[in-house]
Amino acid sequence: MKTYKPTSPSRRGMQTIDFKKYITSKDPIKALTFGRKRDQGRNSQGRITVRHKGGGHKRLYRDVTFTYDKRDIPAVVKSVEYDPNRSGFIGVLAYKDGERRYTLLPKGVVVGTTVIAGENAPVEAGNSLPLKKIPVGAYIYNIEIRPMGGAKVARGAGVFAQLIALDGGYAHIKMPSTEVRKIHAECFATIGQVSNDEHWLVNSGKAGRSRWLGIRPTVRGTAQNPCDHPYGGGEGRQGRGLRRLKTRWGKPAGKGQKTRAPKKYSNVFIVSRRQVGKASKGE
Repeated sequence: MKTYKPTSPSRRGMQTIDFKKYITSKDPIKALTFGRKRDQGRNSQGRITVRHKGGGHKRLYRDVTFTYDKRDIPAVVKSVEYDPNRSGFIGVLAYKDGERRYTLLPKGVVVGTTVIAGENAPVEAGNSLPLKKIPVGAYIYNIEIRPMGGAKVARGAGVFAQLIALDGGYAHIKMPSTEVRKIHAECFATIGQVSNDEHWLVNSGKAGRSRWLGIRPTVRGTAQNPCDHPYGGGEGRQGRGLRRLKTRWGKPAGKGQKTRAPKKYSNVFIVSRRQVGKASKGE
């Protein structure tokens, strides 16, 4: 991590990633980038459905591939790059057939490393295999939920899941949230842990850096009026005055309260629910 001298109040305690240790190229490949409109918390009707989003620095989108459609063709990692749209580092893969693609890199993979995706690929960091071919106990990321559906699970910086069992055509995966879930054994995943595992140690130092990232301020419920929040009102500083946590709309939230839909379609794939209060990232 990179620390700073307290030359100003915002510099005091500030910690950032020392990108010079990891990044090998600053300029992205033009053919693999394009502009993209950011929804900033709005749905297809333009209404805000996720609060506290908006503004932020303009971003160039890198076309990172999460599909496993290029199999049994070795590729060499040509560069390690920063991506403003995600927390992990990305890299350029130069395939033997001449194609280049961006991919999400695992921890420990550097420039010059050869990776491959396929049924019989070696079990090494950066290689991609079907879950049925991965040894039990291995750390994995970039996991498909449906065969050929593209990676959806475990894509954040420093995150990994763990394969803990194979049974009846399904793999039992311990998610970063500690939930154990069944995924079809034909689905692909990549060996290793997502790069930039120091991401959670970053200390912004000031509110302005959050605004650069597109994160708007959050007002505490107890600081609001009674008409705006269940915790609002009262003379002076007050506690919430309620036994259970609530959201702004009166729905239960956090601290062990179940918020999952009781009849959700994917309930049949959950072997054990996540343990509330446990550390994330599979720890």
